Amino acid sequence: MKTIALIGCGAIGSSVLELLSGDARLQVRWVLVPEVSAAIQQTVDRLAPQALILPALPAEARPDLVVECAGHSAIEEHVLPALARGIPAVVASIGALSAPGMAERVQAAAEAGQTQVQLLSGAIGGIDALAAARVGGLEAVVYTGRKPPQAWSGTPAEQVCDLAALTEAFCIFEGTAREAAQLYPKNANVAATLSLAGLGLDKTRVRLFADPAVDENVHHVEARGAFGSMELTMRGKPLAANPKTSALTVYSVVRAVLNNVASLAI
Repeated sequence: MKTIALIGCGAIGSSVLELLSGDARLQVRWVLVPEVSAAIQQTVDRLAPQALILPALPAEARPDLVVECAGHSAIEEHVLPALARGIPAVVASIGALSAPGMAERVQAAAEAGQTQVQLLSGAIGGIDALAAARVGGLEAVVYTGRKPPQAWSGTPAEQVCDLAALTEAFCIFEGTAREAAQLYPKNANVAATLSLAGLGLDKTRVRLFADPAVDENVHHVEARGAFGSMELTMRGKPLAANPKTSALTVYSVVRAVLNNVASLAI
């Protein structure tokens, strides 16, 4: 049995707990959250009653895997220290690595601990193909993201248009993946993931749309290089508990965890 430390128990973390509950090959023993709400306590009591709910991983704790589902601040607070202690981790908040120097710090912490951090594909597919294409040489990668207007509420999109009044698609952002991930950290993890697999944060082009004609999260990727060309469109259902997040992100986390206990992993 492998032991898990889960960082975060919000919309993503609680869904991950739900899907992992009952698997005899693993056990969530620590749930790391800054504050324990009644909802978190009830979720953990129901799905992982053996788990300790704590603000940080105790110094003596040695989980087999740290699973990050908490957002960008969790990288600094929890993932870097765990890696430095030699504890492997899987990370869902890829957009955090768009901050200057953060990707290098994560890599350095993993090297210092002689372990590995796995960056999850999250809401997008084709990451394996894009990373393989990079080996032969990539020329261009363009990502276009479309979400319903309400999915952009509480973001800088509100400063460039009236989201509630939109009757047609409106481009709320056009620029690099680094800029997109910094301006829209809860909406643009996909852009950061694609860039880290491909041309990098400053050479991957991104366009983001608030589109009243869609009720899904629509991701479109175009890439070309020595391998040929690639075009991918995904229409992801948003997570019921948080429309800013794709349900596929949860499944990506669960797949990564199960791959750690599977005899045959894909």
